[in-house]
Amino acid sequence: MEKIAVLVLVLGCCFCAADSNEKGGQNSGSTSSCDMCSLTTIALNVGALGEKVANMADKITFLETKLQNTDREVLELRSLIGGTPQVAFSAALRDSGSGDIGPFTTATPLKYKKIFSNYGDCYNPSTGIFTATVSGVYFFRFSMFNNLSPTPNSVVVLKKNDELLTSVWDTSGTDIHDMGSNAVVIPLKAGDTVYVELQANRLVYDDAMNYNTFSGFLLFTM
Repeated sequence: MEKIAVLVLVLGCCFCAADSNEKGGQNSGSTSSCDMCSLTTIALNVGALGEKVANMADKITFLETKLQNTDREVLELRSLIGGTPQVAFSAALRDSGSGDIGPFTTATPLKYKKIFSNYGDCYNPSTGIFTATVSGVYFFRFSMFNNLSPTPNSVVVLKKNDELLTSVWDTSGTDIHDMGSNAVVIPLKAGDTVYVELQANRLVYDDAMNYNTFSGFLLFTM
């Protein structure tokens, strides 16, 4: 815009000179002076207007960038709110009755049959196995109540596929009514399984008080 103002000023000077020569110098001094002042004023106004337009262009560019960032944040929030699967479950060992469960000759997954919640239907009470339907980081927790025989004989472990993660034991002493629990935060891929396994020749006790539980939920996807 400054170049335009200078161009207008130069053109004005040329017009003034041409006009002065054409009139043979009559009243040329006062006329040229007035025309020059007018053109100078116009040139200055054009220059000022150019600066304002440039400033407005910068502001528009800034606002466009800010709007793009806002749109991206909105999309991310929508993804977090509406795009993340709802996966959570919690279950107790018995849905009726009371007594020891086990012993079995081989290590056996415990089937937690009393369902408190099962969002996403990833936990199967018929098998006792949780199967991840989406890759992500999960939280799992389980509790154990020992058997009521004179000598405690309870060992349960939490497994991911065939990998032992953590365990709860009570195999010594003469006291009863002992409980324990453990928990993990682990990454899972879609199709991975997690379950609580009662070890061979071990027992646990449960009744309507629901001492033995197995729970888990998705923290975030990956």
